[in-house]
Amino acid sequence: MQHKKIVLLNNHLSQIEGYVPSMSIRNPNISVASVGWHLDHSLKVINRISESIKSSNPNDFKKDLNIKRSILFILCYIPRKRGKCPKSTAPPNNILIADLKAQINASRAHLGQIAMLDKNTHFKHFIFGNLSKANTLRFLEMHTRHHLKIVRDILNTQDQSKN
Repeated sequence: MQHKKIVLLNNHLSQIEGYVPSMSIRNPNISVASVGWHLDHSLKVINRISESIKSSNPNDFKKDLNIKRSILFILCYIPRKRGKCPKSTAPPNNILIADLKAQINASRAHLGQIAMLDKNTHFKHFIFGNLSKANTLRFLEMHTRHHLKIVRDILNTQDQSKN
């Protein structure tokens, strides 16, 4: 059986794919970054974390207490303009459609592989600490949803300005 977070993440990837044609749209009232920046960043996060969790040793996983994680994971919410994008997930200045499509394909492949991993594979997040496979998928879902909401807000404001 496929993990329902993986199904949800694949749905998010389909949404990302649908927003690719709008990648150059900006709205500084919502975000200083373009739609393409948010799409690229989301994909880079999925791919980098997937690579990390796949290379983790399940025997090394140690649960830790993290109050921020506990609260935000229950709420399934990431506040806006609070986080800092790590260099490894920062989009390039020139985002190409072909690169986005390649990252979408890589993300789908990674998610299929994560489904088969041990439950104690893990990822260490710089704010949320040690994340088990389930919590890593929860974080990826929250993070991707966060950026998709920003994209929708950018595009909805763009649509309203045309009226």
